[in-house]
Amino acid sequence: MRHRGLGLIIIALMLGMLLAALDQTIVSTALPTIVSDLGGLAHLSWVVTAYILASTVSTPLWGKLGDQYGRKNLFLAAIVIFLAGSALCGLSQSMAQLIVFRGIQGLGGGGLMVLAQAIVGDVVSARDRGKYQGYFGAVFAVSSIVGPLLGGLFVDHLSWHWVFYVNLPLGAVALFVIVAVLPGDRTHTSHRIDYAGVVLLGGATSCLVLIATWGGTVYPWRDPVIAGLAVAAVAMLAGWVIVARRAREPVLPLELFRTRAFTMSSIVGFVVGFGMFGALTYLPLYLQIVHGVSATLSGVYLLPMMAGMLTMSVISGQVISKTGKYRYFPIAGTAFATVGMFLLSTLTEFSSLAALGAYLLVLGVGLGMTMQVLVIVVQNAVDFKDLGVATSGATFFRSIGGSFGVATLGAVFTGRLAADVSEVLTRTTLPAGFDPATVQQDPTVIQRLPSDLAAEFLHVYADSVATVFRVAAPIMLAAFVLTWFIPQQRLRQTTKAADIGEGLGATSAERSSLAEVERGLVRLADANLRKGYYTRMGDLAGLEGMSPEGVWIIARLGGEDWVSAQSLAERAQVSRSHGRPYVDRLIDDGFVERSRDGDHLRLTTRGQEAALRLLRSSREALSRLVADWGPDPQLEQLLDRIAPELLGALGDRPR
Repeated sequence: MRHRGLGLIIIALMLGMLLAALDQTIVSTALPTIVSDLGGLAHLSWVVTAYILASTVSTPLWGKLGDQYGRKNLFLAAIVIFLAGSALCGLSQSMAQLIVFRGIQGLGGGGLMVLAQAIVGDVVSARDRGKYQGYFGAVFAVSSIVGPLLGGLFVDHLSWHWVFYVNLPLGAVALFVIVAVLPGDRTHTSHRIDYAGVVLLGGATSCLVLIATWGGTVYPWRDPVIAGLAVAAVAMLAGWVIVARRAREPVLPLELFRTRAFTMSSIVGFVVGFGMFGALTYLPLYLQIVHGVSATLSGVYLLPMMAGMLTMSVISGQVISKTGKYRYFPIAGTAFATVGMFLLSTLTEFSSLAALGAYLLVLGVGLGMTMQVLVIVVQNAVDFKDLGVATSGATFFRSIGGSFGVATLGAVFTGRLAADVSEVLTRTTLPAGFDPATVQQDPTVIQRLPSDLAAEFLHVYADSVATVFRVAAPIMLAAFVLTWFIPQQRLRQTTKAADIGEGLGATSAERSSLAEVERGLVRLADANLRKGYYTRMGDLAGLEGMSPEGVWIIARLGGEDWVSAQSLAERAQVSRSHGRPYVDRLIDDGFVERSRDGDHLRLTTRGQEAALRLLRSSREALSRLVADWGPDPQLEQLLDRIAPELLGALGDRPR
């Protein structure tokens, strides 16, 4: 689609995705302030968990409903839900309200991330899609880096409420642009949506997260509430298995678990999400309470972890693309992450911030080496028919691992905090009128205590945060052991072009197998076929000796009638005088003719025959890139569709 509003649409889509991705991390540095204002430290983890869980579970529904009923209206609905949830979060008067409203916000956030990516495929031609995929990957990278920092800035200079209110004006802009500029959907794809599977799997996951949160803290492990949740989780999992066997399009096909690479990668991804979000949730608490740094600086001190993740995600992806070897990256990555977790478990109130930065860098390097690769492993291990659902399954387990990790480590933190506070009370005399329970509700009261007593409670908080990592370290070690069972297989061509946003764990994927191959194919065409592309295509098409500029002009004019010489020059981003010698040569050789007014060009019969040969050569080159998926009618149709679109692309013009 080409129209004047395309740039506005892309900006609006990127803005929507940025808001949804930011809200996974922006809250982390604001949590200590939120807890001190609203109370309820024991429920801190659910502020993060509610958002991740709601966005992850709703992802399959948003994707399929968008295909079936039109993505524009669904995207508008997602924006409205997200903005309503954001406004309600900012107005929250209790932790219970905030948790519920974060769930509403997460429902909208899941739709924003999934539908924005799908709409790009609707409005951007294949020849330009690789460029925009890169832009969206950058959005995820930026959100991962700046999220904690922005959360701290809002807390220090405005209030924690603005962590949520900032979404309102930005989301309103996206809403207005989409309504005004995005055209209506012209094609719809019918699905047999597995509603029962989504409800049962989401319900079972929620029950398990509640068990991890409440067990041994809010309720004893043998309490009827915990037993009831366990029974409900088992019943819903059993129901999901039955439904998945019968559903035409199950949300997560059981056959995938027969593939060792998928099963191992999903478990490892679960643990990686567990570790990443656990660190992001509890380290700001350590920094702000124990070391007394501002919310903004706590975001700054998290940067080594985020920078390590981003850097190693990019490096590992590039190395794998060049070598085709991926097996040892998750092994090394989980080893680094285990060491990082162990180092963080040694934190005390006397640990230096420089040491903390080094520990976080080690953890970030390990997570970055692992997260990017797991998506590649899964995509490379399954057949074409399962590619889409396997990719979404891998990202699903990583996101669920994040919500489960935050909840589980929250229970560990709360339990250790209560035990340490009780121990302090047995050997310390408290000031008259001081209620020790307030230390667990509002950690900022420590600053108003006598220095000796404040030191005791600072030790309590440091020990509680360290305990979180003492529990997480052996879990990450178990992931390290499991990575040795991930097999090395020959890397498929389109699998080399993994998406950095999904590698960073910022979003869940929900695309068909054909869309997955197309994404990889377009990225390869943008990245790998550009250098000397038209020289090679010209040679293959029997145009030896023709300049690459001349071959490009033939490709651009192929299948067209009269084309404005000015528009052709603008497409090549050159002046008409610069391109005239190449056009004149083609006219002299009988490939192109010029209109009487001299302002329009078209191919002659000889030129059209050359353009057809170029198209065939281009299709054959693309065909070799998808050959390792095996023969499939859908892939043949894909090649027929995008081969002419990729010829004459702006990004591959000779320079």
